[in-house]
Amino acid sequence: MERRKDSGFALIAALLTIWILTALGILVFTVTTQDVRISSRLVGEKKAFFATEAGVHSLVQGFDPLQLTDPQKYKKDFQVDAAGDPDSRYQIGNPEVPTRGPAAIPLDAYAVGGGQQWGAARYVAVVTGRNDRYRSTVQVDTGIGFGPVEITTAYR
Repeated sequence: MERRKDSGFALIAALLTIWILTALGILVFTVTTQDVRISSRLVGEKKAFFATEAGVHSLVQGFDPLQLTDPQKYKKDFQVDAAGDPDSRYQIGNPEVPTRGPAAIPLDAYAVGGGQQWGAARYVAVVTGRNDRYRSTVQVDTGIGFGPVEITTAYR
């Protein structure tokens, strides 16, 4: 009779060991795949951020307040690096005069005798960077100052 009790106990111990090892294996698998997903998401967000940064640089470099709706510059997808990273792109929204705050910021260093006051005209534009491979997007509201422009009479 004792042999039967021992063999039953061995079967239960073996089953418990298998269940514990299976649960441990599932836990390790879940944690590992979650780390891979997090790393992948971070890579995608960084690529989208760098694309946004390239868009802001392009906006500032070629900004012209007389061409606020130029279809060659705005509302169009641009590749950041076609050879190195063809999945990263940016788009610049049409710059516009902000609806809140002053239209221009005075620049005291440009004050000239005779009552003229000079400043920087304010504009805002939305720059969106994205990476299609990782399906990530970063959007930045960008402020642009253009000047010096005379603000004595034009902005009062």
